[in-house]
Amino acid sequence: MSRPTAFAICAHSDDIEFYMAGTLLLLRARGWEIHYMTVASGNCGTAQFSSARTRAIRRQESRRAARLLGAHWHPSLVDDLEVFYEIKTLRRLAAVIREASPNIILTHSPQDYMEDHMNTCRLVVTAAFARGMRNFLTRPPRPTKDSDVTIYHAMPHGLRDGLRRRVIPGAFVDTTSVHARKRQALATHESQKHWLDASQGMDSYLRAMDGMSLAVGRLSRRFRHAEGWRRHLHLGFSPADGDPLAAALGKDCFVNRRYEQRLEKGD
Repeated sequence: MSRPTAFAICAHSDDIEFYMAGTLLLLRARGWEIHYMTVASGNCGTAQFSSARTRAIRRQESRRAARLLGAHWHPSLVDDLEVFYEIKTLRRLAAVIREASPNIILTHSPQDYMEDHMNTCRLVVTAAFARGMRNFLTRPPRPTKDSDVTIYHAMPHGLRDGLRRRVIPGAFVDTTSVHARKRQALATHESQKHWLDASQGMDSYLRAMDGMSLAVGRLSRRFRHAEGWRRHLHLGFSPADGDPLAAALGKDCFVNRRYEQRLEKGD
């Protein structure tokens, strides 16, 4: 019998480590197979090197991070700022998702601070929706999949949408026990320290991740370090009550029932 599978799909090298590596580590500890993919190559994330050299450096860094997390690594599809919601990339991403056949997909928030994140989210949702459509052709061709999949959206960077509005998680995952490992995985992206210091004024990308993790933990009112998640609507993907992340993680996952009730009421 095959193991259940979780697939983290983000825009750039280091996004997975920032937003969802803790959840991946907890799932792997419970016997899940985990997969790792960044849609963009990271070629623009530099203040020092050429596009080709940066692309090669970041590919190597992301492969090291995936190994550290115990994840199956998948190559990128396009360059930075070229993540568009268009058919060529959609067909290629759909092929990867069909091949991996995940039970859970972890991806970006639909609202975030940059287009690569939001377009990756849109591509992931559509590619997963098309997993069982025989007339939607993937590149390369892959057989359709009829299995259920549940999509979870991570918190946007800064925990706010592009209009500065606060985004509240529907569920919190306690990542305290794996935070050191998550930090170690993020530290493999050494090229990002120079880039983020120069481009965004971050004194340390590791401390920035720590701060976000602690902030989500405070929002939970339960955990010291946490990752926050919002579950995508089930229609076309899974049963209405399907919540495999909560089922897999048990006490390490706190579902924000008050938030879900507000959503049901349309508040």
